Amino acid sequence: MHSAVLLIEFGSIILGLGLLGRFAGRFQLSPIPLYLLAGLAFGEGGLLPLGASEEFVATGAEIGVILLLLMLGLEYTATDLVSNLKTHYPSGLVDCALNALPGAAVALLLGWGPVAAVVLAGVTWISSSGVIAKVLGDLGRVGNRETPVILSVLVLEDLAMAVYLPIVTALVAGVGLMAGSVTLAIALGAAGLVLFLAVRYGRLISRFVSSDDPEKLLLVVLGLTILVAGVAQQLQVSAAVGAFLVGIALSGEVAEGAHTLLSPLRDLFAAVFFVFFGLHTDPSSIPPVLLPALGLAVVTALTKIATGYWAARRAGISVKGRWRAGGALVARGEFSIVIAGLAVAAGIEPSLGPLATAYVLILVVLGPLTARYTEPVATWWARRREPSRPEPAPRTAEAEAPVAD
Repeated sequence: MHSAVLLIEFGSIILGLGLLGRFAGRFQLSPIPLYLLAGLAFGEGGLLPLGASEEFVATGAEIGVILLLLMLGLEYTATDLVSNLKTHYPSGLVDCALNALPGAAVALLLGWGPVAAVVLAGVTWISSSGVIAKVLGDLGRVGNRETPVILSVLVLEDLAMAVYLPIVTALVAGVGLMAGSVTLAIALGAAGLVLFLAVRYGRLISRFVSSDDPEKLLLVVLGLTILVAGVAQQLQVSAAVGAFLVGIALSGEVAEGAHTLLSPLRDLFAAVFFVFFGLHTDPSSIPPVLLPALGLAVVTALTKIATGYWAARRAGISVKGRWRAGGALVARGEFSIVIAGLAVAAGIEPSLGPLATAYVLILVVLGPLTARYTEPVATWWARRREPSRPEPAPRTAEAEAPVAD
């Protein structure tokens, strides 16, 4: 009987997610806010709380985070990451300063303490690579000159995750300074080792994993990723970081094949993850934090626009391209929820989950709008502020008559 209820509930969740995804695609929207709302509807204090399938959904959500980071790692080669780090690190520092500090400041002003401040700083800092990539494709801007600048900022954020996630994991676990330092040292050492091996022996690693049979390739890559993620978590390093490093280590045809095979699984389990986060957020807890979430969303939308503008200006992009770059970076999504989920699971601050949910819902909807309209609005505003030039006086007949010698 229990298994039957589990199958009915989980089947209903998957079917509902599919219908929500189709609805969002019809209006060219990101499905993330709809998935979060679905979780709110069926979670604590929702319309129809789930029971039997919650543990199963939790496991699926954990796999979703692992696949999100694996697919992110597959997007880049180790050489690309090292090159981006050397060339664009000033943009990454500006991005961190402008967008992480507002989150930390709000957490401290609300009296949540330093651990919650570090978590909320990450929530407001990291843009949504998935939403931004989709928006750029929908707007036909993939080939624009400012697009490499946008991608560079996103790559630097992804690299920072490899350092940031172990820190957050150690903080929310309440480990001491010594244990936290050891965890960070292990994470940095593992990241450095993987980058070194990927640069020097990436082809050999890919050749070992490679297979002409899609089934074998899928099983080997998925099994290796989950195994490494589990080992990383056992060492008190984030499982997501382990998955990200596996993705970086794979390159060439193996990475392309794995990306194609794993994309549907990533989308499925990522959707389950968003629902799971919503399940653990009581809808009645959102209204009290809605005003801080809205204010934080407005401030960090402006700081992201400033980040993109500065980074594009540094790369020599035209003024219109700078505004487009800034507007494209506004969306927050999957990684903000991943970071907030760590704190929610550890019970750090009850209001942190609702605030993060409201914050992401606002910016995942606002992001595509700022990507589309920031540049036209900025151009209109610049023209309006230009001083009006006096019209030339009409030429009279006397003025047009030839002057006598």
